[in-house]
Amino acid sequence: MNITKEKVDDLNAVIKVQLNQADYQEKVDKILKDHRKKATIPGFRKGHVPMGMIKKQVGTSILVDEINKILSESLHKFITDEDLNLLGNPLPKIDEQNKIDWETQKDFEFNYEVGIAPEFNVEVVSKLKLDYYKIKVADKDIDKYIGDVAKRYGKMTNPDVAEADDMLFGKFEELDGSGNVKEGGINHSSVIIISAVTDNKLQKSLVGAKANDLFELDPKTVSEHETDQASALGIDVVTLKGVISKFKYTVEKINRVIPAELNQELFDKVYGPNTISDINEFRDKVSKELGKGLSVDADRKLKTDIQDKLIDKLKLKLPNEFLKRWIVESNEKPISADQLEEEYEDYAKGLKWQLIENKIIKNNDIKVTHEEVVEHTKGLLKQQMAGMGLPDNNDDELTETANRVLQNEEEAKNLYMMLYDNKLMELYKSSVKLKEKEVSYEDFMKIVYKKK
Repeated sequence: MNITKEKVDDLNAVIKVQLNQADYQEKVDKILKDHRKKATIPGFRKGHVPMGMIKKQVGTSILVDEINKILSESLHKFITDEDLNLLGNPLPKIDEQNKIDWETQKDFEFNYEVGIAPEFNVEVVSKLKLDYYKIKVADKDIDKYIGDVAKRYGKMTNPDVAEADDMLFGKFEELDGSGNVKEGGINHSSVIIISAVTDNKLQKSLVGAKANDLFELDPKTVSEHETDQASALGIDVVTLKGVISKFKYTVEKINRVIPAELNQELFDKVYGPNTISDINEFRDKVSKELGKGLSVDADRKLKTDIQDKLIDKLKLKLPNEFLKRWIVESNEKPISADQLEEEYEDYAKGLKWQLIENKIIKNNDIKVTHEEVVEHTKGLLKQQMAGMGLPDNNDDELTETANRVLQNEEEAKNLYMMLYDNKLMELYKSSVKLKEKEVSYEDFMKIVYKKK
């Protein structure tokens, strides 16, 4: 066997694998003998079928399978030994593969196209200068959060007349072109949140509604979100796109939440017994929680800015044509040329950032240990239990639960990624020259959406 790499350019190469009969024949013969021992063919005793007949029946398929195994193992070993930093997987040159005569050929040559990751350095990180936004927690945000909490722990009532903050429970019935209920049409009972209705005229008319009142409406105005619109009709979003009819909505009852009082009973329900003693402490606790959430938003914005800056500064080149072919061939579902061109730019940007981030991790020797992930998972479990008003388990039980969670491969992957993100954010904040800017949440969102 002989394996060589021929450079096409800095981002593309061809790996050539040459096999002769000595590389595979012994393994093929062994499999053929094993197959002969088990073969049962009418007219021959088991284990005595002529080898010529065995070869004629399964010889070619066994040869192909065995050579494919040898190729897979050899390519993997060669790529590892040569420390090749490849993108995607090797792709056989189909035009040459089709020339193989498996029936008579003894020696084989296989050529594989490979895409190579670009060479670059990321010392430029320390030279970046970026804004870091400190988002202020406004009193109105605290008030809104407390109002939502009070409603969550409030009491549901059913008044006779609807007000602007109420919910209506009723039946949607699809209408035909004449305004009559459509036979076999959509018929579903669900809730309309009056404040969420996007048609101002309809929203005003729903205020004051009573049981058995009728409204003709477009279901796509009950919310700005398609998922909510579809849920209101009891259908999926795909089906919703084909709905053009108006609907009759019959109010059956009005739901109104009477918010819980801001007293010790509510404080204990939200944060546990005797954690909060008065409204000022409650507001302070809420402010800190909101601040943590806003700092996550600020960090996310910083990461996006770093990503955009580094991709722009490094100007990495990729083996685009190879990657496009690899995407098409590795995709489980067929992908059209138009779809490929439309989605490739985002794919390439994501791949560039993955390469950059991996280099940053390697250069700074950032590691996440199993012990760290277990402790982090235990912390998340404690938070979850506290939110449900449950006491902490002892440490051994928490460790056991955390290890059970990490047996789920997808969960474990997400938790490892979370810790890598945390460590990278610490690195960015200590390396990048940051100019802090205090802004309101409204102004912060304007900055985010303006950038998008």
